[in-house]
Amino acid sequence: MKIEERDLREKIVKYLEQFVTESRQERLSEILKNRTRHITVVLEDLFQAQNISAVLRTCDCYGIQDVHVIQHRNEFEANKEISMGADKWLSIHEYPHSEHNVKDCIDKLHEQGYWVAATLPDEKKRTIFDLPVEQKTAFLFGTELTGLSEEAIKYADGNVLIPMYGFTESFNISNSAAIILSHFSEKMRHSDVHWQLSDEEKEEIYFDWLQKSVKNSEGLIDYYVNQLNPKP
Repeated sequence: MKIEERDLREKIVKYLEQFVTESRQERLSEILKNRTRHITVVLEDLFQAQNISAVLRTCDCYGIQDVHVIQHRNEFEANKEISMGADKWLSIHEYPHSEHNVKDCIDKLHEQGYWVAATLPDEKKRTIFDLPVEQKTAFLFGTELTGLSEEAIKYADGNVLIPMYGFTESFNISNSAAIILSHFSEKMRHSDVHWQLSDEEKEEIYFDWLQKSVKNSEGLIDYYVNQLNPKP
């Protein structure tokens, strides 16, 4: 971001903070301290809104900021009653249906330094307890009926499973995400890994959250910017 753009954003932030309570500002800042991009989640073509929403809620609860959504036949849609508005506070990256959307998503994650783990119920694969917490990791989840696509498995860096000891061969998607994120998040937070957001990332997300906390923030920002740069 250019210096002048950052300066303008800082002024707008100060302006918008007039419209929220001090306790609200403190709450946003406190949550940001526990947000991370060391872990991320990728959802491939989930078709049930309740499952998508449950995963989003889990991500928010464990401080996971980014969720990547690959769409094939099914469009991304959250159920507000189940997600409890979690999608409002997450950075959701959508990859609409295209010939190369799976590869595009995984390539982007690789560029950001992620090791992409395909979650598969295969007893020959490594378990979530074997993954090193030092590596940035993206957990890739598929649909309950068909699982991950062959392309997703092909481009992932490896497979990982949750150990199970009963007759049922797999957890549902929301339970899988909750178990994996609970384990990996706690392991990460009790390690020496620098998992926190950078100052610049915090500023960008705080600005986004602040706008979502203020009614008609877009109109207020337009008004304020026009006051700063009045037309002749």
